[in-house]
Parts: sequence; C-alpha cells; structure tokens
Amino acid sequence: MTKFEPPIPILRSFDEKATKDFYIDFLGFEIEFEHRLEPSTPLYFGVRKGDCVLHISEHYGDSAPGASIRITVEDVRAYCKILNDKGYMYARPGVQRQSWGEDEMPISDPSGNRIIFCTPT
Repeated sequence: MTKFEPPIPILRSFDEKATKDFYIDFLGFEIEFEHRLEPSTPLYFGVRKGDCVLHISEHYGDSAPGASIRITVEDVRAYCKILNDKGYMYARPGVQRQSWGEDEMPISDPSGNRIIFCTPT
C-alpha cells in the first residue's frame, strides 16, 4: 500500500519582513529553506516547529490569501501564554473551549491567513 505523509499547506504572503516577524519571532517557527528564482523575485520559504511544516509563498497563484488551517498542539493554553508574554504588537490571542471537545486559539497572520491552534480536551 502507498504511504501518505501529512500535507504541507502553502500560505500566501505579501510582506516578507512582517511574515517572518510573525512566524519566526512571534510563533517560534524556524526557517527550513528559502528560494528565489532571482534576487528581485518573490520569496518561497519553508518553516517548521516540531513536526509542523508550512510553506509560505509570495508567488501569485500559489495560494489564495485568507486560507484557514488547523494545527494541533499539546497544550494550546500554555502556548497562548508564551505568545502573549512576548507582547507582539499585532496579536493578543485567546483560547476558547469548543463544544466539540477542543480548546482553540485562532490567530491571523499579516496576510490574512487564519491559523487555528487546537488541543483536544
């Protein structure tokens, strides 16, 4: 049988600095790679935090802005505290308990993509 790996979402970006500030400095991801066809062309890069991998692209057509993704984390309440302790200027996330048995923390990135960090309760 063919083995399937977890999908890698591609999220749209419009501002390299703001996007890196958000994913690297605020959320705590690490850059895995960066690629440009030429120095003045759009950036395509990959980030990772633990087993979670995301690709982020400035290329028109790679992804629509405003996408939503869900990322399961071990303890979303602890992660929320870590993020809020950083005092990031553009987000003060909170956690909500959902009736379907998850705690969720939604955050929007600088390009309007919605990331929902969640922990089963």
